[in-house]
Amino acid sequence: MSEPVPAPVNLNDEALLDLGDHIKEHLGEIVISAELIKSELILTVQRESLLKALRFLRDNNECYFSQLVDITAIDYPNKPERFAIVYNMLSMRQNLRIRVKTFTDEDTPVPSATALFSAANWYERETWDMYGVMFSGHPDLRRILTDYGFEGHPLRKEFPLTGFNEVRYDEEQKRVVYEPVKLQQDFRNFDFLSPWEGMTDVQLPGDEKATIPKNMGKEVTGE
Repeated sequence: MSEPVPAPVNLNDEALLDLGDHIKEHLGEIVISAELIKSELILTVQRESLLKALRFLRDNNECYFSQLVDITAIDYPNKPERFAIVYNMLSMRQNLRIRVKTFTDEDTPVPSATALFSAANWYERETWDMYGVMFSGHPDLRRILTDYGFEGHPLRKEFPLTGFNEVRYDEEQKRVVYEPVKLQQDFRNFDFLSPWEGMTDVQLPGDEKATIPKNMGKEVTGE
């Protein structure tokens, strides 16, 4: 009998695990957690020490994550610190990617990374625009995707799908006007519990809300 073939070792995972140990060894308590999830190394760091962590990841010879690929956020409205700020970074030298996370609430700003990565300028503006997360030390924190008069932050969980205002060009006024959203009909909740209602004299499973056929009771009771 042939012995079972062992599963192939993911060398990239091993490199990321070693990298996680290296980062925790040098940054200490700054790193809240270092997890390998689906072959991705995810670091959660203290908000106050975010810039120190990013600078280490950029400059350390065993890291050298010189490219900031993206900054975004995730909204967890039931948590005290509802926003997870996510930094995706790439090391061309190591051929590795890493994800850094930190958390904040609606009122506490996150240190701006613009002094470390010029690309952070627009990424942080986008995160402010979509989620309302503030970045202290940002040189020009203003909207970038929505209009200047836009109300609210569209990617927050409580933001309505329809928005608050609609924009259109008014031919009479010869300008763009903002108006409150007006729905043509109220939201309707369709009930698909009984798809066979009225199509048979037998009450089928799923027809519980339908009227019981008159002869059905007699069949059950034997009348």
